[in-house]
Amino acid sequence: MSNVQEPSFRDSVDLMFNRAVALMDLPPGLEEKIRVCNATYTVRFGVRLRGKIQTFTGYRSVHSEHMEPVKGGIRYSMGVNQDEVEALAALMTYKCALVEAPFGGSKGGLRIDPREYEEHELELITRRFAYELAKRDLIHPSQNVPAPDMGTGEREMAWIADQYARMNTTDINAKACVTGKPINAGGIQGRVEATGRGVQYALQEFFRHPQDVAKANLTGSLDGKRVIVQGLGNVGYHAAKFLSEEDGALVTGIIERDGALTDPKGIDVEAVSHWIRNHGGVKGYADATYVEDGASVLEAECDILIPAALEGVINLGNADRVKAPLIIEAANGPVTAGADEILREKGCVIIPDMYANAGGVTVSYFEWVKNLSHIRFGRMGRRQEEARHLLIVDELERLSKDKELGWTLSPDFKTKYLRGAGELELVRSGLEDTMRTAYQAMAEVWRSREDVKDLRTAAYLVSIGRVASSYRAKGL
Repeated sequence: MSNVQEPSFRDSVDLMFNRAVALMDLPPGLEEKIRVCNATYTVRFGVRLRGKIQTFTGYRSVHSEHMEPVKGGIRYSMGVNQDEVEALAALMTYKCALVEAPFGGSKGGLRIDPREYEEHELELITRRFAYELAKRDLIHPSQNVPAPDMGTGEREMAWIADQYARMNTTDINAKACVTGKPINAGGIQGRVEATGRGVQYALQEFFRHPQDVAKANLTGSLDGKRVIVQGLGNVGYHAAKFLSEEDGALVTGIIERDGALTDPKGIDVEAVSHWIRNHGGVKGYADATYVEDGASVLEAECDILIPAALEGVINLGNADRVKAPLIIEAANGPVTAGADEILREKGCVIIPDMYANAGGVTVSYFEWVKNLSHIRFGRMGRRQEEARHLLIVDELERLSKDKELGWTLSPDFKTKYLRGAGELELVRSGLEDTMRTAYQAMAEVWRSREDVKDLRTAAYLVSIGRVASSYRAKGL
C-alpha cells in the first residue's frame, strides 16, 4: 500500500459528487442543499436476550426529501456506522433520480453480526429496531420505506412489515411500509433476483452500443466473454447465473470470503452456490481450481469484473494490477475514489454502482406500487391478452386450411405468443425498460461532453440535475 491516504467510502461519494458538480452550473446554495444529509437518527435500544439486556445501536439516515417517501435498505453488519449510512443514503438519492424512481434517498443500519444470533433472537431485535424507527415515522408507507441490504432479506422485511402493521392497525397501506417482503406477505415476483437481473440488463444495454464497447477495448456481444464475480451473495449469484445461462458468458472466477475458484472453461454457478450453502464457503469444491488468496483473483485476466459484495475491494493497493477492461459495480462503492482514478487512466470502463445495482430499488418501487394498488400486476389483463392472441392464431390456421396453403406455425411460436404477461414478466419488462433508458441518459452525456471522461461522472450529472430540478420546482 502506498503512503497516499485512501479516502473513506463517505469521502469517495463526496469526491465523486464534487467532481460532477464542478461541471454543472448550480447556484452554490442549491449545491450545498443537495450534498448534505437532512437528518440522521441514532437509536440505542435494549433487548432481553440470554438472561441479560443487550444494547444495540442502529441508524436511519434521510439524505434528501425532494421526493417522498424516501427509500433505502437496512443492513445488519458490524461495520455499520453513521458515516457509512449517510454516504449510502446519498447514493440512494442519486440512484433513484437516475432510474426515475420517485423517491428520496435514505439508508439504515444496525451494528450487529446476524450470524451470532438464533432466528428467534433476530426477530426480537428486528421488531424492536422497527418499533423504534416506526414510532418516529422513519418507517412509513408515505414517508420512509426500507428494503433489504447486506445481512438482511425477506425474513427481516416480513418482521418489520408485521411490526408496523401491529402499531398502525387501521392503515390500509401498511404493507407498503417496506419492500423486499416474501411473496406471501405482500412481496412481488422478481424482487429477489432484481439487483442481479438489473446488472444483466445493464451489461446487455452496454453491449448494444458498439462505440461504448470499443471504449473498453472489447468487441462483439456478451457471448463468450470471461467474467469474474466477487461475492456470490444474492446479487453476485443472480448476475453470474443469468449472464452464464442466458447470454453465453463464461464465469471464469468466483471470489468468496474463504478464497476463490477459477476455471478458464467456465464454472457452474448453480453448483457452486449449492456448495456454499452447504459448506459455508468455496473451499473443497471439486470442479474448479481453488485459490486461497481470493483477492488475487480480482487481478486475473478477464473481460468483465463484477464486484458484488463489499465496499472498497478495488483500492489504491491493487487498482494498478486489475486487468479487467470493463468493471460493473454490482455492490455499492466497490471501487474507491483513488482506484477509480488509476483505472480511468488505464482506459478501464467502469459501469457505476449508482446505475448498475439500481435494479433492486426499481423493483422495490414496483412492489410499493403493487401494495398501494392492492392488486397483483397482470391480474386484470393477462387472460384477455391471451384471448386476443388466440384469435389471431386461430384465424391464421383457419386461412391456411381454407385456402389449402399448408402453412404451419413454428413449433414453440404458439406457446410463446399465447402466453399473457403475468407479474414476473411485467416486472422484468419494467426493469429492463428502466435500465435501458437510464443507461441511454447517462451514456448520452458521456459521449456528447468533452469534459465528461467516464460513466460515473455522467451518472452523477444526470441524477444531480434531476434532483436540482425537483428542488427548483418545489420552490425551495
